[in-house]
Amino acid sequence: MNLHVAIIMDGNGRWATQQGLARSKGHEAGAKTIRTVTEFAARHEAIDTLTLYAFSTENWKRPKSEVTFLMKLLERYLEQEKSTLLENRIRFVAIGNRDAFSPSLQNKLHDLEEATKNGTALTQVLALNYGAHDEIVRAVQKLQATHQTVTQENLTQALDLPQDVDILIRTGGNQRISNFLLWQASYAELFFTPTLWPDFST
Repeated sequence: MNLHVAIIMDGNGRWATQQGLARSKGHEAGAKTIRTVTEFAARHEAIDTLTLYAFSTENWKRPKSEVTFLMKLLERYLEQEKSTLLENRIRFVAIGNRDAFSPSLQNKLHDLEEATKNGTALTQVLALNYGAHDEIVRAVQKLQATHQTVTQENLTQALDLPQDVDILIRTGGNQRISNFLLWQASYAELFFTPTLWPDFST
């Protein structure tokens, strides 16, 4: 089997609040869970792709200090996880609209994609500045710009991630998919758990 598992990683802030910690500590704990889950998926013979909802187009509405911290945490993650991805033969891919990111962050995303492009054990996809509505609009614009007919097949191929989702998991208790991979997850099995993301384990 070549399963595509997608996860909405919800609950970092609430986890921190329950621990009496700053929200930033919840995001740091969540980053460690990403490593644990990714390494598990790389070892699992049935999982081919793991897509993680890391930063949505709506997340820019959070307090400026939190957004700034998240951007720094992302840059640090990209630097620190390179060796882990290479050791586990994991290919890294980022989806979403990168235009809003700093040139430094855009370069780090590109560099990590290049460094890991030959990974065969797993493809780890981070959805960054991602929203499914935005993805679909950009896909249609891409087809129009190249004078292609808008068909289901052409639109699928024009998406950031032209791959159906088999299993979609959301942690944190909310039972909605929050503008995440709407096209790709149209026939996915949905699983919702009250477990907050930093406590999520395999």
